[in-house]
Amino acid sequence: MDPVVRTEGLTKDYGAVLALDELDLEVPVGTTGLVGANGAGKSTLLKILLGLVSPTHGRVEVLGHDLATEAEAVRAVVGYSPEHDCLPPDVSASDLVVHLAMMSGLPRVAARERAAEVLRHVGLGEERYRPMGGYSTGMRQKAKLAQALAHDPRLVLLDEPTNGLDPAARDEMLGLVRRIGHDFGISVIVTSHLLGELERVSDTIVVLDGGRLLRASRTDEFLDETGTLLVEVLGTDARDRMAAALADAGVEAHPRGSMLTVTAAHDTLDVRDLVRDTASDLGLGLVRLQVDHRRIEDVFADPEDADVAADDDGGASDDADEEAARV
Repeated sequence: MDPVVRTEGLTKDYGAVLALDELDLEVPVGTTGLVGANGAGKSTLLKILLGLVSPTHGRVEVLGHDLATEAEAVRAVVGYSPEHDCLPPDVSASDLVVHLAMMSGLPRVAARERAAEVLRHVGLGEERYRPMGGYSTGMRQKAKLAQALAHDPRLVLLDEPTNGLDPAARDEMLGLVRRIGHDFGISVIVTSHLLGELERVSDTIVVLDGGRLLRASRTDEFLDETGTLLVEVLGTDARDRMAAALADAGVEAHPRGSMLTVTAAHDTLDVRDLVRDTASDLGLGLVRLQVDHRRIEDVFADPEDADVAADDDGGASDDADEEAARV
């Protein structure tokens, strides 16, 4: 299956800032999380994909269209929800979505029907006729999402859609993002500085660092098993006693917050049984015993490991088995 986005040597040089540096990237169909610190090039990449900013050099394809010659065709099939608040306070969500749907080419009647549909989908069915100046932050984020979906796009770009939301509203928004990608079959590229969010909703993760591609791979490859166990017992003193007892048994155990990371010194050692028996012998309350998985944060905490993983996985492509890459 062809990628929804392909870049070759994509560079954007603002003079004082090199926002993107010879970026080679392929984004597969599905939901892709775009990760990176401030200044990594995320927003610049989205603006280039929309045709709002011209690259210094390089080539970009979006949904098979060459952005240099077919920018209008790209905008017809791509929706965009910006990070910053840009909604007119004296306009209702219904009027805004209808207007933008008509600008995208829908007739008035179809635009009204589509607006009602997407506003109900995002949870603004009852409030769609109210002026958006009286909306909460969560409602305003939903209105931005609705207008991005108004013209039935094939790809939606969401820039920090959970920005400013409380935990409950954030969970609701993430559920909407997941439904767009998995229930409606619309590919999504979503940015967030909260990396745990992207683990929950993304099929693929792309990590940018200083305008370059640090890693791109399936989310489950980021979250593969580390070969260690996470062990939690009741109390810091109990944790230290458990660590000492496991060390005496030839098992490495290191504190991680209130828990221990435990690694077997010998392949044949049944670590789980040892942990359980040790907790019982010491009279400790065993709260948790589970396999440790990597997190997206580990790519930033240990970039050398990320480089090795990227080299091992090869170039990013639409091949579902080999999407990791490094520039």
